[in-house]
Amino acid sequence: MPGLRAAVAVGLALSVALAGCQSAPDNPAGAEVPSSGQAGAAPGSDASPSPAVRPGIGRATSTAPAFTAGNPNGSASVPAEARPEDTSNPDRVIGNGTAASCTSKAVVSAVAAGGVITFDCGPTPVTIRMTTTAKIRNANGPRIVIDGGGLVTLSGAGERRILYMNTCDQAQGWTTSHCQDQDHPRLTVQNLTFADGDSTGETVDGGGGGAIFVRGGRVKVVSSRFVRNRCDRTGPDLGGAAIRVLSQSRGLPVYIVNSTFGGAAGDGGVCSNGGALSSIGVSWVVVNSYFSHNEAIGWGANPAKGGSPGGGSGGAIYLDGNLFTIDIRDTVIQDNHAREGGGAIFFVSNDRSGTMRIEDSVLRRNPSDQFETLPGIFFLGARDPTVIDSSIQ
Repeated sequence: MPGLRAAVAVGLALSVALAGCQSAPDNPAGAEVPSSGQAGAAPGSDASPSPAVRPGIGRATSTAPAFTAGNPNGSASVPAEARPEDTSNPDRVIGNGTAASCTSKAVVSAVAAGGVITFDCGPTPVTIRMTTTAKIRNANGPRIVIDGGGLVTLSGAGERRILYMNTCDQAQGWTTSHCQDQDHPRLTVQNLTFADGDSTGETVDGGGGGAIFVRGGRVKVVSSRFVRNRCDRTGPDLGGAAIRVLSQSRGLPVYIVNSTFGGAAGDGGVCSNGGALSSIGVSWVVVNSYFSHNEAIGWGANPAKGGSPGGGSGGAIYLDGNLFTIDIRDTVIQDNHAREGGGAIFFVSNDRSGTMRIEDSVLRRNPSDQFETLPGIFFLGARDPTVIDSSIQ
């Protein structure tokens, strides 16, 4: 992303009209997962749970506290293709009704086989410690749905990435002659918690994606939580402690719906850039979600200034490339931090064709240590961000 430092002074003149701002809670329901890593543990809130939480096949209805994720006050309409997938007739069920039957090996095997995947791990929350990264085989699917029923946490144990999909990785099989733009596999994760993923040292396609890495096909995230995920601490263009995405089919967006990234002190994601989300040339639609306590801790920005390793931008979200967009609706982004620019969001469209839209959302207390064009935002694109009925402070 050339010319960053020179563009800062110009970008600082950016202004928007803010009107009719909504109020937002400091600690939305579903924003906290206890540091013990207990899967599906309740956040201690009386707010209504997010929809689409379904007991697993063959499992008695859970008496555990309700699983909640996202902005509890979020009421934005969800596009049809971004809604939860039907998992009432799964192709594969992980577990036979007990926690002990839900193993890393079973998850890896089911994900490789593809199809609609649910869990039957008993009526109480369970954490599955992944001993191997679950990898999608590109020939299997084309639809892959992983539904935790609100009771399952997949944990990388601070040692490994949790989930990986890459249409251009020969090890996972090539299924077309144009791996960088194909419409499958189509991955959905829903009603799941991803905890303690770590992609530090991963180098394929630039690394990043502490919990989930995706290149190619399509991906969406519904009613899920991401806590304490990590990726490399320095580097000018890698990122996404929770999710890193590249090369989505036909430039269609990644959907993030009713989901939480971080949520409480100590639960945020940490990476060189993008403490929650990161991409290059990929568009996003973020609906009814919540981001807090995520950090971009690299230093030297992008391109890396002399004598630095680069990084430090996009405390919650880091987006770079040419033509791409981000559309944020009814979402709270607060208490994130960037060592360089964009404590909440870093958005740089190199050819100035990209656009940003923020509606019915709250962005607050997202410090940028070095540069920003709006509070908590560094933006270079086709025109000023479109901001509707939102608060940016």
